[in-house]
Amino acid sequence: MTTPLTLECKVHFHRRGRGSRKELRPGEEPLPAVEPGRVPRVARLMALAIRFDGLLRDGVIASYTELAALGHVTRPRVSQIMNLLQLAPDIQEEILFLPRTVRGRDSLQLRQLQPIAAVLDWRKQRRLWRELLAAAR
Repeated sequence: MTTPLTLECKVHFHRRGRGSRKELRPGEEPLPAVEPGRVPRVARLMALAIRFDGLLRDGVIASYTELAALGHVTRPRVSQIMNLLQLAPDIQEEILFLPRTVRGRDSLQLRQLQPIAAVLDWRKQRRLWRELLAAAR
């Protein structure tokens, strides 16, 4: 009489590209390399503003008031975050890709961006942005 043989080993599935077949590979799945540090708060808030804007445009959320209630923050705080959308698109992109903060405080704060977002002329915004970056370094 033969006894069943049980073999245990760690495996992971690997997908080479979109729509490709999965491959069974031995061992644990390798961890993706993560840069040291953390994403600056203003970059996270910029991403949040873009996400909120999409929810409002798609009709998933009806108003800033509803956003505030869902996020457990005040409506004025939602307005502060949404004001980031008034920045020139290239400034928004730079904010999203700010370098990670390795230690200490973030070099840029939301309160420093509010006066820039209040300026309607994107050329003036860009000048103020460059000045802010120079002062933050």
